[in-house]
Amino acid sequence: MNLQEYINAFHDGIDDWFIQETNNYYNQQKVMNIINIKEYLSGKHKILDRKIEYWNNKEYHPKTIVLQYAKTILNFSTSYLLKNQVTISGNEDYVPIIKDIYKKGNYNKIDYDILDKVCKYGYVAEYVFVDAEGNIRSSLVNPEDSYPIFNEKNEYIGFIEHYTSIMNVSYWNIFSEDKVYKWDDLGGDIRFVGEFNNPSGLPILYKNKNELDETTGRSDLEDYIGLIDNLEDLISKYTDSIYKFVNPIPVVVGQKLGIGQNGEGAIPSSLVGSGLQLDDNGDFKFVQGALDYKSFESVWKVLYSSLLNVSSVPAVSMGVQDVSNLSEVSIKLLFSLADIRAGLNEKYMREGIQQRFKVFEKLLSMKGIVIDSDEVDVVFVYARPMNEKDIIDNLKTLREMGSISLKTTLEQNPYVFDVASELEKIQEEGMQGNSNKNSRDSDGEKVNSDTISNGEGDE
Repeated sequence: MNLQEYINAFHDGIDDWFIQETNNYYNQQKVMNIINIKEYLSGKHKILDRKIEYWNNKEYHPKTIVLQYAKTILNFSTSYLLKNQVTISGNEDYVPIIKDIYKKGNYNKIDYDILDKVCKYGYVAEYVFVDAEGNIRSSLVNPEDSYPIFNEKNEYIGFIEHYTSIMNVSYWNIFSEDKVYKWDDLGGDIRFVGEFNNPSGLPILYKNKNELDETTGRSDLEDYIGLIDNLEDLISKYTDSIYKFVNPIPVVVGQKLGIGQNGEGAIPSSLVGSGLQLDDNGDFKFVQGALDYKSFESVWKVLYSSLLNVSSVPAVSMGVQDVSNLSEVSIKLLFSLADIRAGLNEKYMREGIQQRFKVFEKLLSMKGIVIDSDEVDVVFVYARPMNEKDIIDNLKTLREMGSISLKTTLEQNPYVFDVASELEKIQEEGMQGNSNKNSRDSDGEKVNSDTISNGEGDE
């Protein structure tokens, strides 16, 4: 089923079918979920809904401590994979072309933004186009404005971008395989703006795994929000208990000594200060509620540890664990969960980037530039801390043994991110070195020949 057949089957072929499509329950539920996530990330947490309480016959505003752990965890997931720029590798003739597109189109930032949105909202769409200057660029469609269309076999057949501007004007951009149709409601009525060629095809979808829906992703935040809510509830209520129950209350045990009619037994008023007169066996003391901080500490540690485990964030990265002088193997063990999570994110990114390269191939062919996108790949460098000295010593030993190539050495070198460029520089330096050596050798031969000829002349 193609897009037109889908429109005929589910929307009776009407012209403004896209309004029904974007307003159906499934799409509106996705949009509301994304908006809720955005509100949570901006600081609107469940703890802020705590009601005003009454204590000692007075209004008491309970503590509402907001912990923005979610943003830190999501930023860690994105930065761990893409803090270091991706490296283009593959065919030597095609790599410079792709690198030039990446540089002009600022694709390293786009890649970071893509993974950031995939981690936060589960999916994002990228549209590749050629700008007015003839450069290949990409723009991202906000998840809340994205409405991909799938047929009965979950095949991707169309895409709608729908948004409303600050001037309260709605826009619909409908993408098919070869056309883009633009509609809006400027002036109050829905109108057709125009039909345009679409050489790039449908926007590229980046999404993570969703067990309930193969056509869309799932926000990583949904795994953390319950634990963070409990952490906020725990620390807020514990702080309340300090103010409510730790205030001392004076308690008098026994009776005050009797004072006669003429003031017998009373404390002289001429004395400075004041005092208490208690009967025999009387007592006076301040009583306060005791807080079981050990229980708080125990529950907090369990919840916080669970949060780190579920999010695959190493405890050392959040300042929970102190380490020093670790070997490379120990560092890898500490960051093993982070590597696993980064490997999954790399898989989602690589699937989309491979589609991007195919669009590059198509657009470049229109300019007369031929490449094979299957012969170009990207290399991700994780932002894992490393014992650089151990790595360099191992590479040096392997190189001296002749057990590793120069290219592999550069790929494993912690100081090299662009292997292709580094190989070119090494080759250039080698050619210059050989040229200087040949020059020195020729000068030496000339001197020797002159010396020999002079010697023979003297003889």
